[in-house]
Amino acid sequence: MSKCSADETPVCCCMDVGTIVDNTDCTASYSREFTRRADAEETLAALTEKARSVESEPCTINANFTEVEGGVRLDIDFVFSCEAESLIFQLGLR
Repeated sequence: MSKCSADETPVCCCMDVGTIVDNTDCTASYSREFTRRADAEETLAALTEKARSVESEPCTINANFTEVEGGVRLDIDFVFSCEAESLIFQLGLR
């Protein structure tokens, strides 16, 4: 049997969740270009609603609209209180 680190289980060398999810990355980012600003605003509203359904404490949402050739680019950062919420949010978008 191979030696495992302190964060691993000797039976299967599985890692403790805290080794991967350590609350250092609580931000989920989203970026997309739209032909119409109204579509970008609808997407922002839908993603905001999804983030609010995941948050345990208020999520900080920073959205920027940038005019680009042929439309508008929407960039959003969702800053959650913990990394698990960020992961749940991102997985829910797939």
